Amino acid sequence: MAFTVPTSTYTYSRASNSEESTSSSSSMSSSCSFVRQSECMPLNMVASQDVEAVNTGTRRKLTKEERLELASKGVNVHVVGLSIHHAQVEVREKLAIPEHDWNSASNEICSTGEVQEAAVLSTCNRFEVYYAASDARQAMARITQYLSERSGISVPTLRKNLFMLSGDDAVWHIMRVSGGLDSLVVGEGQILSQVRQCHLHSIEDDGCGGKVLSRMLNNAVAAGKRVRSETAISKGSVSISSAAVELSEMMSQQDLNLPFSEARLAVVGAGKMTRLLITHLASRGLEKITIVNRSLGRPQELQEQFPDVDIEIKLMDDLWDVIGRSDIVYTATSSVDYVVDEALLEANGLAGGRPLMLVDISVPRNVAEDCKAVPSVTAYNVDDLKAVVAKNTAMRQKEMIEAETLLRQEADSFSSWRESLSAIPTINQLQEKANNVRQQELEKCTRKLSQNSNLSDKELEAVERLSRGIVNKLLHGPMSHLRRHDDVNKQQSAIKELSQMFQLENNKEDSTNGRSSRGRRK
Repeated sequence: MAFTVPTSTYTYSRASNSEESTSSSSSMSSSCSFVRQSECMPLNMVASQDVEAVNTGTRRKLTKEERLELASKGVNVHVVGLSIHHAQVEVREKLAIPEHDWNSASNEICSTGEVQEAAVLSTCNRFEVYYAASDARQAMARITQYLSERSGISVPTLRKNLFMLSGDDAVWHIMRVSGGLDSLVVGEGQILSQVRQCHLHSIEDDGCGGKVLSRMLNNAVAAGKRVRSETAISKGSVSISSAAVELSEMMSQQDLNLPFSEARLAVVGAGKMTRLLITHLASRGLEKITIVNRSLGRPQELQEQFPDVDIEIKLMDDLWDVIGRSDIVYTATSSVDYVVDEALLEANGLAGGRPLMLVDISVPRNVAEDCKAVPSVTAYNVDDLKAVVAKNTAMRQKEMIEAETLLRQEADSFSSWRESLSAIPTINQLQEKANNVRQQELEKCTRKLSQNSNLSDKELEAVERLSRGIVNKLLHGPMSHLRRHDDVNKQQSAIKELSQMFQLENNKEDSTNGRSSRGRRK
């Protein structure tokens, strides 16, 4: 199915029959190679505060005034990425970025100048780059080039898997993501935490979320919270871990010829996903499970958290012994390499023996695809969870409608704020023109006062303050009028009227000359 970007000329292929997006937790190519500015710019041409940024690979943090000025210059928000609904896990795992590297990836994307702001969101089922740029085409080319170089995936292959949204469509997308409506398991809660982390990383000292992007992400977090507190969409099974438990329970009799309640269970890894797995298994009457991990610390913490569950702890040296005596093995590690593959199963005598179910909920995957070819072994990964959660989506249609109403309110709130930035240049011009007039008239006045009166410096300063106060009070009404409009068309009309009334467009050159002359008088 062809996916046409609403606000540009790009067209992307999307996998057919796909829903949209995440779980627990570019595509315009350019033939030229992108060289980072820090690599081609001589250090003696770089401002002193940027030298450290060149050496560390991070951008200098913009001041509040610089971020506001950049935001008012017409940068728009965009998102490019892929999810379980657009791309196979083989592609997703090559683009996955650990959370501690989100900011370094954002800095790399912004390093050449085409992208002004960027934030990475990478989860088990989703990889997305949210960014702000004034030239969407150049920005998209830059991001696609970066993703291709980083993943080793050719640009044509990326085009078949990536999606891109711009403007209001990008805003609506992040709202649905945060609200859990775009997740594989509708209403799941972990994605809200991940969007929140995306926002927090974007505003860190080494983050690349400027005025526009950080505001959008913050609005998205607020939207996600409202959806979960004001609707019932998160009730029931709402995580990838719970979906994995449902899948294994549903397929146990068919694949193992064994009731789920009698199956011997094990899990490889002891992180957050394992904790959630045990939580959902415990709700189904789990009494015993074996945890295999590289160290003892986290498994022992889980023993303390689940005193009613008999948790046996084994280290990785005993992995194959544990797999050999288990019926269902869940894998949930952060390893970038396969933990289980066909060769290892055969080498450990598990091919063709008693039935074994492998449920892999990791991205990158822990269980190789070739395990599905091993006799008596059934392997599932996150892509296989769609059938399990389809019923949840149908059950939550009513809640989704209510949630979308709340999300639309938050999306409109951000869009209104974004459009209000268009008034900033006019406000600045108005303030500048008024200040030029004030200074010109004040100079005439002070020359006469100095000639005819013996005014002290303190008294002259009082006259200066008086002139500033009069100008500020006169400008307060017009500037408030510009900021007041929620309707974009009304605001643009007000900007035009004010510009004509005060002849702002015709006096830009005069304002520039005024600044130059003031500099000469100094």
